[in-house]
Amino acid sequence: MNTTTVGASPELSGFTHKSSGQKRDTFSLSARTHEFCCLSERQTSLSLKNYSKSKIMRVISSNQEGLTYKDAGVDIDAGSELVRRIAKMAPGIGGFGGLFPLGDSYLVAGTDGVGTKLKLAFETGIHDTIGIDLVAMSVNDIITSGAKPLFFLDYYATSHLDVDLAEKVIKGIVDGCQQSDCALLGGETAEMPDFYADGEYDLSGFAVGIVKKGSVINGKNISVGDVLIGLPSSGVHSNGFSLVRRVLARSGLSLKDKLPGESVTLAEALMAPTVIYVKQVLDIISKGGIKGIAHITGGGFTDNIPRVFPEGLGALVYDNSWPVPPVFKWIQKAGGIEDGEMKRAFNMGIGMVLVATKEAAKRILNEGHETAYRIGEVISGDGVSYQ
Repeated sequence: MNTTTVGASPELSGFTHKSSGQKRDTFSLSARTHEFCCLSERQTSLSLKNYSKSKIMRVISSNQEGLTYKDAGVDIDAGSELVRRIAKMAPGIGGFGGLFPLGDSYLVAGTDGVGTKLKLAFETGIHDTIGIDLVAMSVNDIITSGAKPLFFLDYYATSHLDVDLAEKVIKGIVDGCQQSDCALLGGETAEMPDFYADGEYDLSGFAVGIVKKGSVINGKNISVGDVLIGLPSSGVHSNGFSLVRRVLARSGLSLKDKLPGESVTLAEALMAPTVIYVKQVLDIISKGGIKGIAHITGGGFTDNIPRVFPEGLGALVYDNSWPVPPVFKWIQKAGGIEDGEMKRAFNMGIGMVLVATKEAAKRILNEGHETAYRIGEVISGDGVSYQ
């Protein structure tokens, strides 16, 4: 395995860290995010013998309580507590990307993986788009500061290197970089016998972008009355799959079954690649009036929108102001999941939220080049409320 050691610098005052259940890596950067995923889950065993799927669903609905993310092995509150503790050691963390000063600009860096969506890739055999997810999760984070992605690095680890399989994964990474207008600068392929199950692998990605110091979007000038604009997601994206997998086990359906009421299979719906918002968002930013941007990942609306607000401000989100994709409706019904839990675990059909002036919001909504929704407004208070 190739390894690279980067010398310490007094300017690298913090780090970005992602939690992925079985392991933890830290990188010297000046911000921190925490995405929630779990690589080991208890599995619910259901005997299908002599039962139709509809009968199984009736038994489940009458005898099992609604699922939560914590039931699936992911404790968001514990993750938040870890962030608070690390903040004592590395002040200034908490953004979606880490900013490093470079002349009249900042380099903006981010790192992420794709969590237990990988488990579905192994089960479905869909490996050629998981690399798009990997790129998306990092570049979507760094554009929240207004940065243009420059380059991307990947880490691919497996117990036994299947060259054909790895080529499919890397092809997705190349596709994602092309969508992001950034270079795939390099990466690491690690073959570690006995570390992963046969046919399985793990992925991490790292993106670096650049933004002029005077053009950084940091939310500091957000005020009451500013408009929340939502950009639609393609589905679940790359967060919440520990809970998705628990719901799937409970439902009695297989990934080959149709998503109830739809023409696509559950595999197709759940494996839809994460939207890469780079070109759309940078175009919107270039026309002015954008004060803050939140990437809706682990923690959903509840935890991500407030991250861009100054103290004393909160978000009022309008119910029914955008179409919720059918996959979320199925997840909620099959898992008996409460509304609040859904809004904290999933993006619910909105993958990126822009905080805009009223004038900019009107322009974005009227241009019509890309789909966007007015989903709420900034209010006095804190957190996220719904109306």
